[in-house]
Amino acid sequence: MDASMLIGGEWRQATSAEEIDVVNPATEETVGAVPSGAPADVELAVATAKRAFPEWAATDAEQRAHILSDAAALIEERAKELAAVLTAEQGKPIAEARGEVTHLAHGVRYYAEAATKVRGAHQELPSAFGPAYGQVIRRPIGVCAAITPYNFPLTLLGTKVAPALASGNTVVAKPAATTPLATLEVARIFAEAGVPDGVLNVVTGRGSEIGDALVGHADVRRVAFTGSTEVGRHVVSVAGPQMKRVTLELGGSDPVIVCEDADVEAAVKAVIIGRYWNAGQACLGCKRVFVHDSVYDDFVSQLVERVKRYEPGDGTVKAEKPRLRMGPIHTRAGRDELLAQMEGSGGEVLTGGGNGGHAKGWFLEPAVVAEPAPDSRLMREEVFGPVLPVLRYTDFGDAIARANDTPYGLGSSIWTHDVRRIHRAAREIDAGMTWVNQIHYGYDELPFGGVKDSGFGKEHGLEALDSYVDLKSVVVGGLA
Repeated sequence: MDASMLIGGEWRQATSAEEIDVVNPATEETVGAVPSGAPADVELAVATAKRAFPEWAATDAEQRAHILSDAAALIEERAKELAAVLTAEQGKPIAEARGEVTHLAHGVRYYAEAATKVRGAHQELPSAFGPAYGQVIRRPIGVCAAITPYNFPLTLLGTKVAPALASGNTVVAKPAATTPLATLEVARIFAEAGVPDGVLNVVTGRGSEIGDALVGHADVRRVAFTGSTEVGRHVVSVAGPQMKRVTLELGGSDPVIVCEDADVEAAVKAVIIGRYWNAGQACLGCKRVFVHDSVYDDFVSQLVERVKRYEPGDGTVKAEKPRLRMGPIHTRAGRDELLAQMEGSGGEVLTGGGNGGHAKGWFLEPAVVAEPAPDSRLMREEVFGPVLPVLRYTDFGDAIARANDTPYGLGSSIWTHDVRRIHRAAREIDAGMTWVNQIHYGYDELPFGGVKDSGFGKEHGLEALDSYVDLKSVVVGGLA
């Protein structure tokens, strides 16, 4: 599949003739190509979005909602085709790709319904200068940049584009260089649904070549970035001097605490999904599991038994039962990094770590590592793949302290029916979100974002709309 950039409603090639091949990580075959954008292409896209902003901002909120609702319906209608493109470029199994498309449609519909619910405020003011009242009105910001990674390119696109458009802003989106194809198809759907030319633009290319041009552009007033902590720091360094509105959803090393009264089987099933979905390539996921000594052996036994059912392979092929398909690591470098993190961890590899016997594709068998050293790379760094450390604890306070012993603070979870432990975990675990007896899942209805090195700002929920509007106070006097 060969594709072009979308700028101002037109499908364009880049100013240079260079293209970037899109490679299927399961087969190592080229499945498409996109233009390798340059700063001049970013300049054109931002200028186009700026011109389109006044008319879109003035568009009735109900009309914006109608367009977004139509886009959600088209996404659902074409879910099968979108999932096939996503699997081809990203590698995840087709069932997981369908799930991502469904999540995207749900998020777009959520913000379509929210578009007409944005409300200001009214307040009577002290009468020192005569009778007056105050209003707080919400105005769209302007041109927004949406920068998305390779692991969930569609859902993470939706969490940025949908609230931005619902609030009356225009957008320049930049997908990861390795997963641009499904994003371009979604942009085509938005245009078909009635998003005016220039309101949603997509530039393709390498972040190292066009990222600074987009983030640092004087006419981009809002930057929404999802990616690594290292790149997130760079985004802030570029955007900060211009006082841009920035949200960062960065890396994570989510702790899971399994208490002695936990439903062990339910916890194991949820942890497996939370760690091995998308081959573990998620900033949000179960990445360090602390299990009470009294249930540790049972938990680990069930965990290893179930993990061995996974079969790494091509995402377009369904594994024969009782096996479960798991896709490849997205890049060879990513797989090599995971193997390096496992090496010398000081823990016991209970299962996994091989390539599943594949001659091609960047596969890694899902691994469980018991009791790695606290100072090992496996415990101190973000592990972006299907490798799960499991550790014993005896004291609940110590489990919380160990859960917090990380630079990251994205998600967390606890498995218990003791309300005292639940409240303590909610108060004391340093994370943007805590799940209780449930998998780590980003609900569109709830604000989501991290603390510490996991970033700042919120996506999802009605709260996300706040970061796409400016609040303006208006005082109306002369009422006497």
